[in-house]
Amino acid sequence: MQKQITINKANSLSDFNFARLAPVALIVLLAACGQSGDGKGGMPGKGAGGPPGGLPTPEVEVIVTSAGSATITQELPGRLQAVRTAQVRARVEGIIEKRMFTEGSDVIEGTPLFRIDPRNYQAAFDAARADQALARLTVERYKPLLAINAVSKQEFDLAEARLKQADAALTRTRVDLENTTVPAPISGRIGREQVTEGALVGRGEATLLATIEALDPIYVNFTQSGADALRLQKSFASGKLKSAGQARIDLILEDNSIYSRAGRLIFKDLAVDPTTGSVSLRAEFPNPKRELLPGTFVRVRFPEALAEGVILVPQRAVQIGPQGQFVTVVDESGKAAVTPVKTSGMSGKDFVIAEGLKGGEKIIVNGLQKARPGTPVRPLVLGPDGKPIPVPKDEAAQTKPADQKGQPIEAPSAVKAIQKPSANNVQPPKAEEKK
Repeated sequence: MQKQITINKANSLSDFNFARLAPVALIVLLAACGQSGDGKGGMPGKGAGGPPGGLPTPEVEVIVTSAGSATITQELPGRLQAVRTAQVRARVEGIIEKRMFTEGSDVIEGTPLFRIDPRNYQAAFDAARADQALARLTVERYKPLLAINAVSKQEFDLAEARLKQADAALTRTRVDLENTTVPAPISGRIGREQVTEGALVGRGEATLLATIEALDPIYVNFTQSGADALRLQKSFASGKLKSAGQARIDLILEDNSIYSRAGRLIFKDLAVDPTTGSVSLRAEFPNPKRELLPGTFVRVRFPEALAEGVILVPQRAVQIGPQGQFVTVVDESGKAAVTPVKTSGMSGKDFVIAEGLKGGEKIIVNGLQKARPGTPVRPLVLGPDGKPIPVPKDEAAQTKPADQKGQPIEAPSAVKAIQKPSANNVQPPKAEEKK
């Protein structure tokens, strides 16, 4: 009977300790959760003065704006065009016997490309040459007879006329015979053949055989709005802008890469197209490796004018919202803030700011997704080389979560007191419970 009582006492003692410690642990955990949130027991991360969930302050990369001189550039769509294009056509009628070039290769002017059956033209040339020889022999025979009046002046003149006709016929047949071998009219890259061996060409029309295009250098044709041209002229006249002169012209390819060689502007139309309201321009680019192909759509970036006292902002820092363009800055309190701006053009890859900035602002260029308006951020200023300037860091503040006032949160002391019951800390039951 005594043994049974001892077992019951032990069970009752264990239940008593767990029943008292469970509510205490629950209260401590709820208190800890309340301190990591907004201070009112709400959702974590909604505190007005700290990052979500007590996380370290996010780092963003910024640039400090300043006024200076810049070259205003403009990008316009254009299309590549060969400097010279020649269509190889059959000049005489006949059957194609042989093709003497490789499609897509470079050919030199005068290189034979096709051969047309020459037999009929060879026979005509031989006959014309015989007629010429006979006419020349007749004239040479009449010369001494005319001196002794053995032939009349009229007969001699008629013999000379026949000789000239024979010369003309011989020249014509010689040209036809030469045209049976079709040469390259210009130097360049030849395309694919339009006819094959055995085809009849030249009957009733000059059949197209192939096309040759000169690719080095190469043209790019583009247009500029007449309104933009008028605006620039007024800016030059008022002194707001200065002419950029013959500066570098860049070519932007379809994959957004910049062509390695610079071009030059060689033509600008003096009239505005009445159908499009634009002015035609043409630039020339070297193409020694034949990388640029005619017909390709590209973009041309060229300098329009020189401006003084302007602020430049990287293109990736300017965003567009329902109210227009804006940038995100770091204010004096170290929080992200939205500032509306207006742009007036491009200078290379940067926007020229017309309104909204005065200089000295810290513009966020990298880390915009972490910089919500009103939240504190840690700015890292980018140097001229595009790399962040080293700034001393407070490692302790970065590794510990912060409360609403920015102070590190320490673990509640009550949590440390929670320990698993053991035989060493079990207290004996009271006298009433023993009974």
